[in-house]
Amino acid sequence: MGLPSPGLWLKRLWVLFQVALHVAIGKVLLTLFPRRVKQNILAMGEKTGMTRNPHFSHENWIPTFFSTQYFWFILKVRWQRLEDMTEQGGLAPNCPVVRLSGERCSIWDFMQGNRPLVLNFGSCTPSFIFKFDQFKRLIEDFGSVADFLIIYIEEAHASDGWAFKNNVDIKNHRNLQDRLRAAHLLLDRSPPCPVVVDTMTNQSSSCYAALPERLYVLQEGRVLYKGKPGPWNYHPEEVRAVLEKLHS
Repeated sequence: MGLPSPGLWLKRLWVLFQVALHVAIGKVLLTLFPRRVKQNILAMGEKTGMTRNPHFSHENWIPTFFSTQYFWFILKVRWQRLEDMTEQGGLAPNCPVVRLSGERCSIWDFMQGNRPLVLNFGSCTPSFIFKFDQFKRLIEDFGSVADFLIIYIEEAHASDGWAFKNNVDIKNHRNLQDRLRAAHLLLDRSPPCPVVVDTMTNQSSSCYAALPERLYVLQEGRVLYKGKPGPWNYHPEEVRAVLEKLHS
């Protein structure tokens, strides 16, 4: 991969300004109107299931908003979305991934004929784990007519990054072995589909603008459904509607 074009650098600078302004205003509002700001954050948390997650109280995550770690993570996500290579109906990027055995393969290796392939990008984030059982039910209900693949990407809430209290203690992945070990934690939840990890260049996460979590449905090498980025818009029920329509 070459150096970013001048146009991309300009877009990054604009995004940097937007995120810095967002964080600065958020800090000021949190100081002046703490109750109102916390209510707004809780309303957003309702969309992700955080307010219904029994493993977290609002004190585990609300105080982390507008922190330095929050700033750097949001900036990373916004910059990544500038390099999104997918569009609905367009060709699906055939990015390299790694099986938990260490074998290298690619996303298209999991396509079978004209069967839909559901991609579930994520890591051990609270919202991804909270909705994991929903995703498993999708596989149970549609496994005979569609294929499913979990792609474990970089941590959204690493313990040495934008960390939430009471979350799984996983540091940012320094190498592929770190990422493979983190992905193995999902096996405790018995996913009924293959689990692979992104490369350490985060190629699939970048091409699919998947950070922190995102759902796609591919068919015959093309993007049939492109879910909006999580955590606020990570909705397995939308994938269910797509699969129901395909096989009604």
